[in-house]
Amino acid sequence: MAHDHAPTTTSKKRLLIVIGIVSTVFVAEVIGGLLTGSLALLADAGHMLSDLIGLIVALTAMTLAARPASARATYGYRRTEVFGALINGLILCGVSISIALEAIQRLTSPTEAEILPVPMLLVAIVGLAANIVSMLILRAGAKSSINLRGAYLEVFGDMLGSVAVIVAAIIIMLTGWAPADAIVSLAIAAFILPRAYLLLRDVWRVLNESTPVDTSVEDVRAHIARADGVREVHDVHLWSITSGEHVFTAHVVAEDEVFERGEVGALLDRLSDCLHDHFDVEHSTFQIEPPKHAEHEREVHV
Repeated sequence: MAHDHAPTTTSKKRLLIVIGIVSTVFVAEVIGGLLTGSLALLADAGHMLSDLIGLIVALTAMTLAARPASARATYGYRRTEVFGALINGLILCGVSISIALEAIQRLTSPTEAEILPVPMLLVAIVGLAANIVSMLILRAGAKSSINLRGAYLEVFGDMLGSVAVIVAAIIIMLTGWAPADAIVSLAIAAFILPRAYLLLRDVWRVLNESTPVDTSVEDVRAHIARADGVREVHDVHLWSITSGEHVFTAHVVAEDEVFERGEVGALLDRLSDCLHDHFDVEHSTFQIEPPKHAEHEREVHV
């Protein structure tokens, strides 16, 4: 079966353009933060670094996912996205904790270090403009690609960080109140940490082969049990290879008539179509058993 690679090629081009933009702004924010003494700019740069890694992971996953399965990688290479997300989540945690500690240190032990609000403001405005452009580039593909949707949300988070830095710069310009920089840094850290937790939670669910949160095993079992010719369903397992790609296996006890009429193949087609259409399961495996076989199975799971 031929596949249309045009959408994937377009998505890769979008990601490459956004990676270029984010990389440039990241460097500008690091230099700007060091020159202006702004922790908020450095905090936003750290946030942008984690998002840059997320964008690269999305591009890598998109490229690897196109590689065919092999004898050594029977499900292909799609789980690369999960390991990349694990790295991204750990970096997010490290960045947010280090930012928070430095901000608390600045608030509890103020120094005479001068913060230059005007260049800080200019760098933040450049960052905001770059984030808006990146969001416009990704928006079209975000509706159809989970990778681009994640990248879009990463850039959206960057945009909020740039807005926060702009607010801090304006406050310092108008009032000279330097703690605004540290307070905004804490706000950025507080924004990053929950995202890191949710990302790591999702990674754990996939690596632990837990049932996807949007799917109920009981609902799937009941749906299969209602199919014509099915007597019982057991040994049900449902997990994810990566986000949004579910795998299902089960033992299905079929009525004797299914075997007598030679309708096992037709039953398999019905069950596979059922899972695909109702539960978005692309890969399903069924062991079709006659009633007598089910009676002497050594161990029956859920």
